[in-house]
Amino acid sequence: MKVEQNKMVGVDYKLTVDGQIADQSRPGQPLEFIFGTGMLLPKFEEAILGKEVGERVAFTLAPKDGYGEFIAEAVVDLPKNIFMVDGKLAEDILFVGSQVPMSDQQGNRMMGVVKEVGEDTVKMDFNHPMAGKTLNFEVEVVSVRDVTPEDLQGHCSCGSCGGDHDCGDGCHDGCGCGDHDGHCDCH
Repeated sequence: MKVEQNKMVGVDYKLTVDGQIADQSRPGQPLEFIFGTGMLLPKFEEAILGKEVGERVAFTLAPKDGYGEFIAEAVVDLPKNIFMVDGKLAEDILFVGSQVPMSDQQGNRMMGVVKEVGEDTVKMDFNHPMAGKTLNFEVEVVSVRDVTPEDLQGHCSCGSCGGDHDCGDGCHDGCGCGDHDGHCDCH
């Protein structure tokens, strides 16, 4: 069976960025996803389209085909007082590198990374962590099958959690890292 639209596909993969392994599937826990449903980057899916179990492919995605270019305007200084909870500064999340879920004025959810904590402001970066990066993938197709009704239940199939719960936003934000905190730490 070949990788094609609406098939359940399992892949073992390794993602290298800037010469370092940024993400990879765990042994015996392939990334599983329904092909063609937007769970992964379009160019990732394009690279494995038509492949069969056992086939390997290596490919590179430029930033425009991955997570976009780095946007300087997406790094902003926010007033420190917006990080108050019950009248107290939320110091447990205000440290360099902390990922903070936020909403814009229209209510759109986004993840920001604390870059700097100043006296009155917090510098936040709302770029995707892999923005501006060239992504080098090595992928092996390990399974291709028809989708079952259980696959359509909305449960996680990334392999990290056993697939027995709904891990919410970010399980498949296009990288397959299997992270369950609503954001992929590796990308």
